[in-house]
Amino acid sequence: MKTANGMGGSLSTRIYLDYQATTPVDQRVLDRMMPYFSVRFGNPHSVTHAHGWEAGEAVEVAREQIARLIGADPKEIVFTSGATEANNLAIKGVARFLGRERPHIITCVAEHKCVLESCRALEQQEGFRVTYLPTPDNGLVRVDEVARALTDETGLVSIMAVNNEIGVIQPVAEIGALCRERGVLFHTDAAQAFGKIPIDVAAMGISLMSISAHKAYGPKGVRALYVRRRPRVRLEPLFSGGGQERGMRSGTLPTPLCVGFGYAAEIAGREMAEEGERLRVFRDRMLARIRSKVTDVVLNGDIERRIPGNLSLSFPGVDGNRLLADLKSVSVSSGSACSSAVIEPSYVLRALGVPDDLAQATLRIGLGRMTTAEEIDRAADDIASAVLAIRADAGPARQVAGA
Repeated sequence: MKTANGMGGSLSTRIYLDYQATTPVDQRVLDRMMPYFSVRFGNPHSVTHAHGWEAGEAVEVAREQIARLIGADPKEIVFTSGATEANNLAIKGVARFLGRERPHIITCVAEHKCVLESCRALEQQEGFRVTYLPTPDNGLVRVDEVARALTDETGLVSIMAVNNEIGVIQPVAEIGALCRERGVLFHTDAAQAFGKIPIDVAAMGISLMSISAHKAYGPKGVRALYVRRRPRVRLEPLFSGGGQERGMRSGTLPTPLCVGFGYAAEIAGREMAEEGERLRVFRDRMLARIRSKVTDVVLNGDIERRIPGNLSLSFPGVDGNRLLADLKSVSVSSGSACSSAVIEPSYVLRALGVPDDLAQATLRIGLGRMTTAEEIDRAADDIASAVLAIRADAGPARQVAGA
């Protein structure tokens, strides 16, 4: 069997280790969603009859479930269609509301593409000024760098909670405290953090936060933006319509997807701590097993401040495209799924100072809820074998380095 990208291996037998790209919908979540596709199909905005009331109540339950996981008020949860929309709404919406009074934005060079492109659009098309903070080789933004970049004209700081490629956990609470002290709004893209690590928007000083369902065993096609109410964060909507979501995001909400999002959040709240510890053990086991066979493998990003299920590994002297093609039994990626169409070294790894040849020989490995110990061992062995086979083809000099 050939997959869509030409790589061999049946999907039923391949080991899925790309949980940072997306997660399978938890069966419990799917079961909760199903009635809202057929039996409970009402429009949640139809307020004149029981079908609409039932759907509307289900959406509000989901809003409460999501809010509970992040320490928010349900009224602070705004549903959107996806990651790009939520981040665009946060960044462009706040910038346009503040306008010329606070035309300065601070972000980081290793942010998600939709954050970087939103900032660049504001720069190039609307005259805003953006500071792009560097990252040291451990991938962690330095709080003192944020402090030095702040000016009286800074209106917004946007730093992601967890990097989508290297999995490092940024010092969100420290940045939030700094922004609160200086009267600056703080946005964080928490797609990779939601449901994996504890988040408390009030304690962490977060003004706006983007979160995703499909990174946390919920459905694709729905995401949410937390927008603080007290003190109130104001933003301009991206588009006009019927005024749903308190005027911030017009459009009919997809009830089944919202229901799934909410129940995925509820499950994460119950199981996150235990699941995190299990994945941490699996991650360390996989890294040790690969290192026992490929001694010069390079781990990208800080090992301590990292979500439990992520490894970003570079293999010196290996062609990355061939490595991905040779992994017939393992589904992993070379970086962000949103950038996979671009055949060039990861901009995140470049920002860390990783040389291009090493960046191109990098795998992003994501473990998740359905990963088993047996899969960890098989995948580690297959990755190591593929690396050593490529080096063997390259000649004796390369074999010595991986011995």
